[in-house]
Amino acid sequence: MDVLVMIGQLLLGLSILVVLHELGHFWAARAFGIKVEKFYLFFDAWGFKLFSINYKGVEYGIGWLPLGGYVKIAGMIDESMDTEQMKQEPQPWEFRSKPAWQRLIVMLGGVTVNIILGIFIFWMMTFKYGESYIPNSALKYGIAPGIVGKEVGFKAGDKVVAINGTPLVKYNDLMSSDVILGNSVITIVRDGKEKDLTIPSGLLNTISDYGMQEFVAPRTKFTVDSIVSGMPASKAGLQKGDVILTANGEETIFFDQLQAVLKGNPNKNIELSVRRKGEDLTLPVTVSSEGTLGFLPKFDSIPVETEYYGFFQSLPIGASKAWTSLVDNAKGLGKVVKGEVKANKAFSGPVEIARKLYGGTWDWVKFWNITGLLSMALALMNLLPIPALDGGHSLFLLIEMIKGKPLSDKFMEKAQIVGFVLLATLMVFVLGNDIFKAFTK
Repeated sequence: MDVLVMIGQLLLGLSILVVLHELGHFWAARAFGIKVEKFYLFFDAWGFKLFSINYKGVEYGIGWLPLGGYVKIAGMIDESMDTEQMKQEPQPWEFRSKPAWQRLIVMLGGVTVNIILGIFIFWMMTFKYGESYIPNSALKYGIAPGIVGKEVGFKAGDKVVAINGTPLVKYNDLMSSDVILGNSVITIVRDGKEKDLTIPSGLLNTISDYGMQEFVAPRTKFTVDSIVSGMPASKAGLQKGDVILTANGEETIFFDQLQAVLKGNPNKNIELSVRRKGEDLTLPVTVSSEGTLGFLPKFDSIPVETEYYGFFQSLPIGASKAWTSLVDNAKGLGKVVKGEVKANKAFSGPVEIARKLYGGTWDWVKFWNITGLLSMALALMNLLPIPALDGGHSLFLLIEMIKGKPLSDKFMEKAQIVGFVLLATLMVFVLGNDIFKAFTK
């Protein structure tokens, strides 16, 4: 069932993004009197389609290959590679007959709609749900770093007080792109003294391996929650609601303290000092070979505050979120180009998007947030100056406007083929990387 939910959310999200993106091209073309011959959600590769209908001279349909979509604009060298049409005399209703500035607007129509959509989604989400955050001042025990956090230099109990010199008010900002993309300076208080930690530029590589949950988390006290039958905790008589005070003589009121003791004593017999309903007990237990006991902890609740905004107040906040998402993606891409982040760590395809972003639970709030992020990512991707993408077409149109004459059809045809090869190679790489991650993790 989880897989079906993942696939359903992915298909719905992609369908919304693709249809609206192509509508941007469609509306712009129609506004300038350019004929649109086909409008497809997904690709009807090799002529196969799931559905099609003709309405007012346009063929609307759904292809079988869910890797995007397209509009076929008359008189344009595009995905269809309809070179026969290009051999005919230009008609006044064709793309190639229009001024370069009009053609440029048509090419940027899809990206424009994706940006508007992203802003609209974040605007509405901010208006409806506000902005929730954990006050940094509420973390009286500091943070508990995971594998990634420890590699950076964090230690359990550190209190983060500033990021790049700016006081940390909202704990959630510690997971912001400014930090994750690296090179930020985090100021902490450890043993009463301030200390600066520089986040490495390749942090995203490590997070990709271990997950965001292994960066840092609020440090809180815990109690025993559900217990796995047949595991050491069950055999030792540990019960739900127990508070583990010490393990092997070491204080373990925080879960990271208990984990450290257990990891250091695999397959060994230790004693737990447990408080149960006001009574202190001693329980002997044998730690598993993995350094675990076999129970899930229940952490003390952490206060969460929510700021709500009016309808128009929410617009600049939503626009800022959308713009930040676009800039973050551009920065991440720049790190890949510079070699600071590995491509197989940075890029995710449909499989990873379905698994890691949408997930197996249908949550409309999460769905729209992810779809908003993807809309901005799609806008950036289409702006890349790669032939066959909107950015490539736009680049050639800008060159034409500077030169005063269009590039030759032969050049455009070859450029389109090169673009297709590049995109196909990238898609194979991304899908292969997704499948590899799915099986290896």
